[in-house]
Amino acid sequence: MKQDAIQLRVIQSLSEIGEDAWDALRTTDAGPFVKYAFLNALEKTACVGGNTGWQVAHLLVEDVNSKLLGAMPLYLKQHSYGEFVFDWAWAQAYEQNNLPYYPKALSAIPFTPVRGPRLLVSPMADKGTIQELLVSGLKTLVTQNALSSAHVLFPEDGELGELKRQGFMLRDSVQFHWHNVGYQDFEHFLAALTMKRRKNIRRERAAVESQRIHYRHIPGAEATTADWSFFYRCYENTYLEHRSSPYLTEECIQLLGSTMPQNLHLIIATQEERPIASSLLVVDQVTKTAYGRYWGAIEHIPCLHFELAYYQAIEYCIKAGIQLFEGGAQGEHKMARGFLPTTLQSAHWIADAGFANAVKRFLEREHEGMAAYVDELEQHIPLKSTKVLP
Repeated sequence: MKQDAIQLRVIQSLSEIGEDAWDALRTTDAGPFVKYAFLNALEKTACVGGNTGWQVAHLLVEDVNSKLLGAMPLYLKQHSYGEFVFDWAWAQAYEQNNLPYYPKALSAIPFTPVRGPRLLVSPMADKGTIQELLVSGLKTLVTQNALSSAHVLFPEDGELGELKRQGFMLRDSVQFHWHNVGYQDFEHFLAALTMKRRKNIRRERAAVESQRIHYRHIPGAEATTADWSFFYRCYENTYLEHRSSPYLTEECIQLLGSTMPQNLHLIIATQEERPIASSLLVVDQVTKTAYGRYWGAIEHIPCLHFELAYYQAIEYCIKAGIQLFEGGAQGEHKMARGFLPTTLQSAHWIADAGFANAVKRFLEREHEGMAAYVDELEQHIPLKSTKVLP
């Protein structure tokens, strides 16, 4: 395909192209977070856009007939909240030199530290060509609009090569994932853990059980408006208790419940038939992956967070044949509950050459420190061995 037969365009809303066109770019294993339904829900309910600091600026590659060949979910950011890859020190360095760090360009899924495609390509187009155009187009957008930088968070491994080839610097992050290696039930999973971890989990579960807590597992397609309202009440309360504001609105949760229910699984904890807490999993049946996204409670019960967000979720994964459970960003405490450290990467391009060199040196030192950190974590792997007991 000739380069002059292709054009780049920025849109300020997914509604400008529609669901069919966007989702046609997704491969079957692309995951639920790059779905039109998910990204559009954030836009439609004003969780992004407006004065949120997330200005929608999705980058498109089209042919001369405006047929969509590729796309990058993209935002112009006025802050670094909701990203889970922390660059506050970079912003401070810019400020100390009387230079603006914001706005910056960010290709990511808002509030969602999950690896997935960021360079979407039509199956009818040449993948290498479109990926190259998307990355170079991102850099052009930065320079033409006098932005400080471009950041691509948690892209797929297969996209890192093109990003690196065009001058992006890679940065490591550590998350904690649970792996299902053929567990028959929760006891089978516990049997694979060291005695210390097994005893700790049993103690935590017993503490919650003594409070007469019961659980409702509700597939998204069966969740009612009242169920989603209660979930949001818990979610919002947890943010408020930490003196923070929730990223999502109840309207967004309700919309997700109606537009992509097949990807949602809700767990509600009750005490004497009164709901007191809930957690939400996003599920991808194609890749057999579950993502722990949000949890919240309206009453404090010791260890209930571990039970609802981890142990009930693990039981669900075993029963549903889910192979990978991503428990969210950060949290070394997850290792004591059977999760293992996993390294993910993000890509960063700094427009100013001087700052780019400084960031490069920073990332080199950080990479060494991160490697040592992961080595240390691996000394505390909770499994007795890599093999599941029969």
